[in-house]
Amino acid sequence: MVLDQNKTPLFDALKEYYARNVVPFDVPGHKHGRGLKEFAEFVGSKVLEVDVNSMKPLDNVSNPIGVIKEAEELAAEAYWADHAFFLVNGTTSGVQAMIMSVCMPGDKIILPRNAHKSAINGLILSGAQPIYIQPEINNTLGLAMGVSLESVEKAIAKHPDAKAIFLINPTYYGATSDIKEIVKLAHKHGMAVLVDEAHGAHFKFHPELPYDAIELGADMCAVSIHKTGGSLTQSSLLLLKEGLIEKKMVRTVINLMQTTSASYLLMSSIDVARKMLAVHGEEVLTKVLKLCRDARNKINNIDGLYAFGKELVGTPGVHDFDETKLGINVTGLGITGFEAYDILRDEYNIQVELGDVFNILAIVSVGDTEESLNALVEALKNMSVKYKGNKKRYENVMLENPEVIVSPRDAFYSSKKVVRLEDAEGEISGESIMVYPPGIPIVTPGERISREIIEYVKLLKSQHSLLQGTEDPYVEYIKVLGM
Repeated sequence: MVLDQNKTPLFDALKEYYARNVVPFDVPGHKHGRGLKEFAEFVGSKVLEVDVNSMKPLDNVSNPIGVIKEAEELAAEAYWADHAFFLVNGTTSGVQAMIMSVCMPGDKIILPRNAHKSAINGLILSGAQPIYIQPEINNTLGLAMGVSLESVEKAIAKHPDAKAIFLINPTYYGATSDIKEIVKLAHKHGMAVLVDEAHGAHFKFHPELPYDAIELGADMCAVSIHKTGGSLTQSSLLLLKEGLIEKKMVRTVINLMQTTSASYLLMSSIDVARKMLAVHGEEVLTKVLKLCRDARNKINNIDGLYAFGKELVGTPGVHDFDETKLGINVTGLGITGFEAYDILRDEYNIQVELGDVFNILAIVSVGDTEESLNALVEALKNMSVKYKGNKKRYENVMLENPEVIVSPRDAFYSSKKVVRLEDAEGEISGESIMVYPPGIPIVTPGERISREIIEYVKLLKSQHSLLQGTEDPYVEYIKVLGM
């Protein structure tokens, strides 16, 4: 039966609740905003009037049998999945749920080392043993791309007992791996394929974008609707294709981690965003792609800048490319991406997604306009005039996969001591260190700390990067295994 994608059952139920003007003697305690007047005056009273708790007319996310169930079924159909699960703790909880649904303590899982920290945390929670594969590297851009089919084949040959393969579709900067062929290979060996599609919520809805992982045969896929699909921050979907993984197990795992008091603001925004994508997605994304292509062409006519795109397809680790990821190499200006990130925010009032040593990333999505892209282009033109001719150059450090000594879970629960980061060479890390965004760990619990890692962290600190993961907020010290 084909469902009507114009429907928004959860959102409609929430509007009906609002219209009834119910007298609340349940939680939350602000009681339709009356107990939080200052906040209500700023965000609007209606927001707090629909910030409500689970009840019969609004269903319950832990065991949906009503309007949430209907909304999840619509989402599953929109993404060609068998089942969809609403998440209010972001794709982080979805990634962790995928790993925990497949892997028991000691089970092996094959994954690229440039996975998000949520995958590492999923290893800690599940007790799974990581088998890392090295992503392909673009040395010119200083970026890790996707993984090659050959690297996956080698990992499977060495570890035929692995339970699953974990992939990223796309990477933060828009590169995709050959998911279809990797899925075929994995299924041939009885391995499930789990995909972090945090930045690919829009793929399904336009023919000129890369394929989404579920359509290519993946077993599970965690999708950040809030990143590129228009819903509110923290709202995501977990998609399941039945076969190797049971729906009941997935629901049980989600309920281990997800709140029983899920936000109806977040969940109803998924419902509405799904409708927008399913009904109007191609039209909306056609405009987004035009904005991106026009901006990319203009930026590539600015001295010192290179906005990379579809020309990367066919290079190592780039099976396809998401053009809505506007990555801009700034090395020609003699500044780092970290510096460009700060300059755009502080001098031009423009917030891009992230900066690294060589690049900045602007994510263009369903809410962008010609005016917003023009503002970015004009700012970059001004920066080119100001910084062009700057002779300063930076060497990017592309780290090889660190040596895994013990599993992330064993390291997490091991006895630890605190040492200066400068003195930690050769030690086994008891913590992660990462820049956020993108949240990809430089070192994780159980890995040996190399001199290269220490020097890279020092470079990041010199660029005033937002480092996190260590108990020490300034990353002068790190916990390592030992007494």
